[in-house]
Amino acid sequence: MSYGRILIMKIMIENNYSRFFVIRAMILFFALNLCVSTSSAQQKFSPEKYQADMEEFITKEAGLDKNEATAFFPLLREMQEKQRAIFKQLRTEGTSKPADENAYRKAIQKRDQMELELKNIQQTYHNKFLSVLPASKAYKAILAEERFNRRMFRNWGMGRPKGHRPHKDNSEKK
Repeated sequence: MSYGRILIMKIMIENNYSRFFVIRAMILFFALNLCVSTSSAQQKFSPEKYQADMEEFITKEAGLDKNEATAFFPLLREMQEKQRAIFKQLRTEGTSKPADENAYRKAIQKRDQMELELKNIQQTYHNKFLSVLPASKAYKAILAEERFNRRMFRNWGMGRPKGHRPHKDNSEKK
């Protein structure tokens, strides 16, 4: 028993609180303690786990075999590294405050250029994906990566296990 719990019990007993009240207070204290420890454990982000979960999800969703996955994922990681560099530049540019109208115009043009660069990277790597995967699997892998990222960002910080979201049952719709 921690010192905090013992202190709370001692204060309650010394002040003639009923046994029922002491038990309720202890249960509440334990429940709050559990909630805090659970939520802090769920908030820790591991890039390695994220990457492994994403690769597992994409492999399953796109139906990749071991050889296809071995050829595909290094290309995907390479694409993501290049995209991250551009995203970082976009974030940096987004924090600056242009001084005048001309500076705003240049900021917009620079932002547009970076977004075009992101699309060029994507197109280049999509063509590389097509060189190592059948088109149907490359398409499914691209969609699976987008779906995985959307789910993870939507679920992050919501107290749900990562990567898990309740699905609607569409079987009842007619």
